[in-house]
Amino acid sequence: MSTAMQLLFLPGASGNSQFWKPLADQLDHPGERHFVRYPGFGDMPADGLINSLEDLSQQIAGYIDKPTAIFAQSMGGILAISLAMQFPSLITHLVLSVTSGGIDMRRFDAVDWRADFGMANPQLPNWFMCDHSNLQPDLAALTQPTLLLWGDADPISPVAVGEYLKQQIPKADLHIVAGGQHDLALVHADSLAPLADHHLTRCRL
Repeated sequence: MSTAMQLLFLPGASGNSQFWKPLADQLDHPGERHFVRYPGFGDMPADGLINSLEDLSQQIAGYIDKPTAIFAQSMGGILAISLAMQFPSLITHLVLSVTSGGIDMRRFDAVDWRADFGMANPQLPNWFMCDHSNLQPDLAALTQPTLLLWGDADPISPVAVGEYLKQQIPKADLHIVAGGQHDLALVHADSLAPLADHHLTRCRL
């Protein structure tokens, strides 16, 4: 088994597997890139064995066979944190962009995107829309250096969410993008790629 670090990119609820590509293309890090495709999204065939985010997480776990840094957009952060807890010795770094689930978002006055998203995308599996995972008990146990990327103009995951996660995750750094919205990792890929590269050099201990 190779020990070279790989980079695993998780999209959000839209399942856009190319969301992270502009940022990934600008990284100097030599790790092999893997852009996860969710079954039933885009041109990826549905999988009848996957009926929840927990099932999806177990499928993605098949990628985790070597040291891995995970980049996760929005609801993909639920999967990233779950995998980091499941594979504490193999998941080396986390990059969480505008995480919008896994904690009670109502306390941060976040706009609830689920109903409108479901109406606009009735063909998509409903795993993300129906998920109400509580990752709060796991946050303090995360050992991975974690880069939190937030925008100050994002109603779906306000800056207060990023600030809260920074308090809860022991080795977290928060970077706030002025004017950044929910797609900031895509729109601001040029400026965020160097930050991500630097983050991947952080020592775990």
